[in-house]
Amino acid sequence: MSFPEKSYSTIATFYDAYAEQIAAAMASVPRSSLAAAEILLGEAIAADAHVYACGNGGSAAISNHLVCDHLKGIRTDTTLRPRVHSLSATIEMITAIANDLDYAEVFSYQLQSLARPGDVLITISSSGESENVVRALQWARDNGLRTIALTGFAGGRAARLAEVGLHVDADNYGVIEDVHQSLMHVLAQFIRLSHMPRDLVAARKF
Repeated sequence: MSFPEKSYSTIATFYDAYAEQIAAAMASVPRSSLAAAEILLGEAIAADAHVYACGNGGSAAISNHLVCDHLKGIRTDTTLRPRVHSLSATIEMITAIANDLDYAEVFSYQLQSLARPGDVLITISSSGESENVVRALQWARDNGLRTIALTGFAGGRAARLAEVGLHVDADNYGVIEDVHQSLMHVLAQFIRLSHMPRDLVAARKF
C-alpha cells in the first residue's frame, strides 16, 4: 500500500506516521551507492571537473539548493574549489529551448554546449521517468560524463541509466524529496568535513 493509505484524525498522528516513513526511506538507501557517489564527486572536484544538477518541480529546487551546499558549503574551511551548476536555474534558457524545440530537451541541450567528458551530471527525479531527465542522462552517458541519479518509486529509466543510483524506497513524493534533500546535504557535509582540519570540525556549524 502507498502512504498515506488512510485518513488521520489529527495532524499530530499524521506527523508521527510521516516521520516513520522518512526514517524507513532514509534506511533504504544503499550505503554502497552512497559511498560510490561520494567517491565520484570527490574525484570530480579533485580533477577540476564541472558538476551539473537538474530536476523538475520540487526536484528543481533541490538541484538549485545543491549548488549552494556543494559549492559554498564544500569550500568552507577547505582548499576545495568545486565547480557546480544547476541546469534547472537557467529559466531564460529553459523557456527558450522549451518554446523553440521541446521541453524534453531543456537539460540535454544545455549539456551539449557546456559539458565535457569527465564532468558529472546529478539528476533528481522521484519517478526516474521525467523525459528531460532521462534524455540528459542518456546524452551524458553517451558523451563521457559520469552520472548520479537520485530516484524513488520504482526508479524508472534514470536508475538504470546512471553510473551511480541513489534510490529511495518510498512511494510518497514528499518523503522521497525530503530524503533526496538529505542525501544532497549528507554528500556535501561529508566531503567538507573530510577535507577540513580535524580540530575545526567540532568548532564549526554545519
